[in-house]
Amino acid sequence: MQIRYLHTMVRVLDLEASIAFYRLLGLEEARRYDNESGRFTLVFMAPPGQSECPVELTWNWDGDKALPSDSRHFGHLAYEVEDIHAMCAHLMANGVTINRPPRDGRMAFVRSPDNISIELLQSGRALTPVEPWISMPNTGHW
Repeated sequence: MQIRYLHTMVRVLDLEASIAFYRLLGLEEARRYDNESGRFTLVFMAPPGQSECPVELTWNWDGDKALPSDSRHFGHLAYEVEDIHAMCAHLMANGVTINRPPRDGRMAFVRSPDNISIELLQSGRALTPVEPWISMPNTGHW
């Protein structure tokens, strides 16, 4: 029996803020679906050249009082990055909190505007640990 990954779905409170966050990670809008009768929009964001690996942002037009919550029932999204130090610096420069800094040169965690936990993993071997990451403490949950 074959199985193929399709996507990860996360509910979002502010569609534009969420799209902006995933763009900071380097994802692009792959496709969009507006459903007038269901009053929702689905936006699929994926890394360039990897449209088969999207995250589906589900936005309910009438709001969602449960968001954002600190629920981690689905775990996290994970993306491999070319330079974890550069990615974390880029995210920080754009106002994103680094919840678990890449002290080991290998792994970091951030949160989306809707509290979705995002794991960033260094491609290949870990980078040499450097400041400011070495001495930066964890912030919040990751």
